[in-house]
Amino acid sequence: MTLPLTIAAAHLRGRRRQTLVSVLGVALGVGVFIAVTGLMGGFQAFFRNQLIESNPHVTITDEVRLPAPQPLVMLHPAAAVSVNRILPRDPVRGIANAGEIMAALAAMPGVAVAPSLRGQMLLRRAGRDFAVAAVGIDPAREAQVTTLSKDMRQGSLAALDARPDGIVVGQELATKMGAALGDTISVATAQGGESVLRIVGIFHTGLEQQDLGQVFVALNRQQSMQARPRVVNEIHIRLTDIRRSREIAAVAEGRWGYKAAPWEETFARILEVFVLQNVIIYGSTGAILLVAGFGIFNIISTVVSEKARDIAIMRSIGMTRASVVVTFVVEGIAVGLMGVAAGWLLGWAGSALIETFPAPGTPSGGGAGGNLTVEKSPFTYGLAAGIALLSSVVAAWIPARKAARTDPLAIIRGAT
Repeated sequence: MTLPLTIAAAHLRGRRRQTLVSVLGVALGVGVFIAVTGLMGGFQAFFRNQLIESNPHVTITDEVRLPAPQPLVMLHPAAAVSVNRILPRDPVRGIANAGEIMAALAAMPGVAVAPSLRGQMLLRRAGRDFAVAAVGIDPAREAQVTTLSKDMRQGSLAALDARPDGIVVGQELATKMGAALGDTISVATAQGGESVLRIVGIFHTGLEQQDLGQVFVALNRQQSMQARPRVVNEIHIRLTDIRRSREIAAVAEGRWGYKAAPWEETFARILEVFVLQNVIIYGSTGAILLVAGFGIFNIISTVVSEKARDIAIMRSIGMTRASVVVTFVVEGIAVGLMGVAAGWLLGWAGSALIETFPAPGTPSGGGAGGNLTVEKSPFTYGLAAGIALLSSVVAAWIPARKAARTDPLAIIRGAT
């Protein structure tokens, strides 16, 4: 192996400029791959954390996944029965025995629960109407299942207990209404009730759907405005281990029959977008590494063409085809390794530079000081190195294989 290594080193030193260009191409590809994928990974991790922490891990609602089977179908399960135009009864909406269900769930290890009543509400201010989803909560228990109390920018969630006429709104909604802490808002519900509520808190989660379209009031106040006394239509569950969300949801739904949605199901579409986004990002940045391989292919192909007579002479004095292939593959690996090392440094520096930029539209930011975050995963660095080295080996092997198959006698005769 000493001779192929020596020849490979001589070829690289003899073409320093081309070698340097190839190394820089690999380094640029690796650096861009690390910085871009790290940026997207940091954004996705921040957004996913906001979704998970700002919302319950499991939500039980007063719905059922499938309608109850008709008695005639149950009576004749094997028959060809068709039931049409059935007018279902209008049941009283709400979770029956919600207190018992919450007590049973709270008894499970690592589970916290909170009741709520969700309904539509119309906010009126300065001649404008704003349709929102109003959620009646128990502030103390809600603070155990979401990070709403930590997302408060002004006022506090606990103020809902002190003021029966209090309401907590999102910062985006408050800005749109031109309202501030302490202002009053006229509200109306679908049941025809109207009242005046005072803003006792303003929150910001960074999620537009919540900051603009959701408000919070005390549970008993919401039950009164919605004309549904002592009714709860949602139970929020928070887990110390979010990996148990599907398990707990399946247990709750199987035991009580109400629909229990884990966070993976609630935000399934967003997670699917993340998967598609990763495919695009990895594909585009990986293509840069493949393009860098063309530079290696070019330099080794040139060496093979120029050194054809030398290769023929070495073959004629006993050098094997395998040694010829190893010689040029070693050149590709050497360029790839140097490019990977430089690319790691370039990727790390690029990531550090990106983290100095402020995160747009998020006062809380993606990281410390409200700046962008970049995910520094060993997997990303390893994947970038693997793709770069693989493309380097393939780019070197193709011309090396051609050189090894050349008939040395034909080359020597042609040269003479």
